[in-house]
Amino acid sequence: MKKLLSLVLSLLLACSAGAALAVNEDVEGTVGIYSSMYPFVIDMMDAAIKAEFPNLTPAYDGSFFFYGGTSSLITKVYGEMETGTLGCDMMLVAEPAFSLELKEAGYLEPVEVENADTLLRFPYDEEGYWYPVRVCNMVLAYNPEMEGDWAAKGVTIPRTFKAFAEDPSLKGYISMGNPMTSGTTFAAVASLIQDDHYGPDYLDGLAANSVMIESGSTAIAKLQTGECAAIMILEESILKVLKEAEDAGAPITNLQCIYPEDGVVLIPSTVMTVAEEHSANVNTEACEAVEQWLLSEEAQKLILQGYMHSVFAGMKEYPFHSMDTDELIAKDLGVDWDKAFHNREAINTVWTEKVTTK
Repeated sequence: MKKLLSLVLSLLLACSAGAALAVNEDVEGTVGIYSSMYPFVIDMMDAAIKAEFPNLTPAYDGSFFFYGGTSSLITKVYGEMETGTLGCDMMLVAEPAFSLELKEAGYLEPVEVENADTLLRFPYDEEGYWYPVRVCNMVLAYNPEMEGDWAAKGVTIPRTFKAFAEDPSLKGYISMGNPMTSGTTFAAVASLIQDDHYGPDYLDGLAANSVMIESGSTAIAKLQTGECAAIMILEESILKVLKEAEDAGAPITNLQCIYPEDGVVLIPSTVMTVAEEHSANVNTEACEAVEQWLLSEEAQKLILQGYMHSVFAGMKEYPFHSMDTDELIAKDLGVDWDKAFHNREAINTVWTEKVTTK
């Protein structure tokens, strides 16, 4: 009897294990995703999707992802829209304004995510056309080891976005990204120049302070060498450097985030499935499965490992060396995404006129 019971239990366990392994084995076809996530995060996501969907075929030379900055991808999509067919089936881009634009243009397929209203702590499209997947956080950063040296030169490290642009002592010593190529920088600029924040005059302040427009890696290097006093940058860029140094057994103390006293700018980056008639591989069923997986606990853990914040309500974990996500939400300046969508060209124009041509 014991042998029979043992055999039955073994069979049940085998069936259970087989069922678990086969959950997404029926998801087939080809899928391609345009994404602005950092390449190391893409690599993690790519490997996880391949494990979760073993019979799904990557669209781009063995990868599910085609990488580009959000603004670069937007330009690419605009060109593809002229033919009516995009070169992807899904998108993971940095700012929700583009999701609003593609929905209005009829280029998205709605996807149902069960209990989205209780699952997510960030806004989503109630018709299912887009959902937030990862949260980027625009902050300031400085070199604590050199704060005294800067003070001796009459330079005050800014503790607010306002001071970053308006304190004349910082002239020639600040750096930030380019909103024309970076979606998260575009989002930050769109927020800071809103009339209910600092208005377009904020850009005059940046220009007067001779802000340098550079990549994050260049700006971080200048902080550490003392060429810059402060930079506007994504929190994840700083956290990654700190974690990698600690993992290498050589923690650094010449780099630190400043969470501005006048608020951070949170960018809940979205996932979208392209409407079947506009998609590259006409595989919306598979895209829906992948989109739903991106809002699973496993995928959200990878987001945290990528030094970004989870979109899950109640998620107590947050990225290495960061702060509680709900506390950041309370400090969020916010972005009017509808205005960012409808005023994208105007924002880019005023940036060019006020900052890059000065």
